[in-house]
Amino acid sequence: MIGRLIAVLLLTLSLAVVASPVQVHYTPQQGDYFTYYEVENLGNGTGNYNGYAEHTTVTGTERINSVGSNGVVSAYYHYSWTYSNSTGGTQNGQSSGNYTFSDETFLYLNGTDNQTGYVNPTLWYYINNSLPVGSTFYLLDTQMTVESRNFSYSLPGQDRKVESIFAQGKSSYLRNDSYGYFNAQYTWDSYFDPSTGYIIGYVYTEHDSNSSGSGFTYTDTLNVNSTSYPLTTNSAASTRPGTQLPVSYIEIFMTAVLVLAVVVVTLALFRRKKQRIPKHSQEAGAVGGRYDSIPSQSPPTAPPQSIDLTPKEPSVQQIVVKEVVKVKCAYCGALIDSTAQTCPECGAPRT
Repeated sequence: MIGRLIAVLLLTLSLAVVASPVQVHYTPQQGDYFTYYEVENLGNGTGNYNGYAEHTTVTGTERINSVGSNGVVSAYYHYSWTYSNSTGGTQNGQSSGNYTFSDETFLYLNGTDNQTGYVNPTLWYYINNSLPVGSTFYLLDTQMTVESRNFSYSLPGQDRKVESIFAQGKSSYLRNDSYGYFNAQYTWDSYFDPSTGYIIGYVYTEHDSNSSGSGFTYTDTLNVNSTSYPLTTNSAASTRPGTQLPVSYIEIFMTAVLVLAVVVVTLALFRRKKQRIPKHSQEAGAVGGRYDSIPSQSPPTAPPQSIDLTPKEPSVQQIVVKEVVKVKCAYCGALIDSTAQTCPECGAPRT
């Protein structure tokens, strides 16, 4: 009888440890906000783009205005940007407005924060923070894979590391726009706050090339400056993809050890009084193994798709870098802005 009780106890405790608790993702709250600083660069040019460069800086804000009982979130955005290129061209501008999204599907519903060129995109800065390692989700039209839930992310300018969910997307597409016709390959590394699912930062890197030998590299880096919610400092968090068992699992493990220890002591005392009860194995109450030795889940190998605050579509995608259209000088062949009246290289009038 006692043997059966021990077996049932062990089974119950093992199921409690192995079973994953039901998790509900964070719901946006009125007043949630973050500010960010973004830098976009185009460089490392070859062929027609040899020696040419572009630089854009963006400062922006995303803020939650209200949250409806039906899961519809009303939000506001504002950003300003400054652009320059190596031929002397400069531009600046700003954009702002209201939009809504679903906190269940993470899809934009009515308007966007100036995300154009997408078909039914998902939000770029907020994800389901309960997603396990190996699961996939979308940012805009890019499929991402959760690589780690305890990545130690260094916040630029703050001299500290914070806990983050690390996700990555990789893919390629054909660029066909004012920059030309190129094969583009990119990687998007993104980092989110584990307690809320809001963005902490990302790094997007794209390499463009064509058969004529022309090409360039485009990078887009974003980091939050301030948030309405605290980011958890964690200098001890892993800098490699992996899994970390929640504290509740450790508590269950310790409880199991204590309960089994009580059972073993009780049985020992009981055997002293009732010698006819068969002896139980001394290993019956032993609990071994380390929780941090449980293998991490392997992420899917299927490649995801694109990102950037400027949009691309799945098949004929596009990244809109804050751009100035360039034409060739009819006399010397140099790339000049279409708004220029004379060529900055040879001084000839633009025809």
